[in-house]
Amino acid sequence: QVQLVESGGGSVQPGGSLTLSCAVSGSVFRIVAMAWYRQTPGKERELVASTNSGGAINYVDSVKGRFTISKINGANTVYLQMNSLKPEDTAVYYCNMRAYEAPSKWGDYWGQGTQVTVSS
Repeated sequence: QVQLVESGGGSVQPGGSLTLSCAVSGSVFRIVAMAWYRQTPGKERELVASTNSGGAINYVDSVKGRFTISKINGANTVYLQMNSLKPEDTAVYYCNMRAYEAPSKWGDYWGQGTQVTVSS
């Protein structure tokens, strides 16, 4: 069974940094894309950053220049380096993976979520 295991959330002061990690547990045939989303109470889940098998990387405008998504292919792990954090970055962050678990088995997988709180 494929699972995404997240770590790295926590509390930090404005201007601080955190790194989130997301490790794929279980066998995956081919990863198509991995991404980080975030959600605050009463709001829809928002795509923060994504990377795909072709190397394309995208960020939501509000985090450009501050967040960096990276992926270690051999380890099937994706990271989100977050610098210059702002109170408005406070949210539950979710890892997402779109992959073929087997040649004919497509899946859209989610991590359990990790809380990031930016406050003085």
